Amino acid sequence: MASISGPRMPTRSRRSPTPPTPAPSDDEPVHWKSSGRLAFATVLTGGGIALVLASLAGVALGSVTVPVAEVWATLRFHILGVGSAPGDLYAMIVWQLRVPRVLAAVLVGAALSVAGAVLQGMVRNPLADPFVLGVSSGASLAAVAVMSSVSALWIRNLGVPVAAFAGAIAALLLVLLFAEHQGEFTGPRIVLAGVAVGQVAAAATSLIQLRSEPAEIRGILFWMMGSVAGAELGALTLPAVLAVSCLAWLLVQGRGLNALSMGDDDAVALGIDVNRLRIQLIVIVAILTGLAVSVAGGVGFVGLIIPHIARFAAGSDYRRLLPVSAVLGAAFLVLIDLAARAIDPPNEYPLTIFTAALGGPFFLWLLKRSRSGGAV
Repeated sequence: MASISGPRMPTRSRRSPTPPTPAPSDDEPVHWKSSGRLAFATVLTGGGIALVLASLAGVALGSVTVPVAEVWATLRFHILGVGSAPGDLYAMIVWQLRVPRVLAAVLVGAALSVAGAVLQGMVRNPLADPFVLGVSSGASLAAVAVMSSVSALWIRNLGVPVAAFAGAIAALLLVLLFAEHQGEFTGPRIVLAGVAVGQVAAAATSLIQLRSEPAEIRGILFWMMGSVAGAELGALTLPAVLAVSCLAWLLVQGRGLNALSMGDDDAVALGIDVNRLRIQLIVIVAILTGLAVSVAGGVGFVGLIIPHIARFAAGSDYRRLLPVSAVLGAAFLVLIDLAARAIDPPNEYPLTIFTAALGGPFFLWLLKRSRSGGAV
């Protein structure tokens, strides 16, 4: 895969690495320490406001428009336990149908965006996204096997979310197995192993689809292109805990991520155990991708688009980039889900139709900027 230098992604210095291992806190680039703090606060606040407004729109709008007063009354009654119970129709629409799917979109958008930002820095390739590692393809294969009648009964009994997560972990183990070389992992080997595992998983998925009953094909295709229509509040608890835990761990590792994005030599000079950190990051990316696929199926391009927008807005310091990516990704997918069900009610369309319509031109724009010498 061609490598295109990220614009504001830290680049390796032409000077030789400092011979003695420096004190990490004294050797961090100055712009990671001091610049962009006001911009970061502004961007994060703006992103948070956009997320709240998008979520309210996602709950209120759709095939049936719910007045804002009814939305507020329903949320206040169920969350705070105050006020009177709203009418049955609005309560069902708001609390049982739209709140779960909005929360699922928030969770999936944030998880995919953070995973994409980490992966782009880890392999130093701004065209990378969570699907590159083959984790999503592995999760899709397991989920489709559960949904198809041609699979064994014990597989179908697993349930789609459990199977998708197990498929993601299995794909990750294969990627690590093939990427390892003399005890080391490099970015290019991880990408190549991920592409190979992803292609094999995609071929197996296609085979299962061809052997499935015609009545099953529509559901399989819809799930593979992403949807949060079937989200349930109770089923989101564990994925949400996992996502928050992964983001917290990544923020703690922000300095290591910054160093790794500069290159292995610079990271080693800063005292980073590159192999250990890279394996840990792969596991975190797999968990985030697996939980996103288990909740909403295959949703493409979110992990490619949002990290670039967040990097333009908040800079390359991962301690700022990750929270901004999470907030912007969540708001983005909530709006995508709203468009998917509001553009032709009562019909709903898969999410990837809309993310691909935006992500394809964005990908070509990245290529054009790199070819013209501009920063990506």
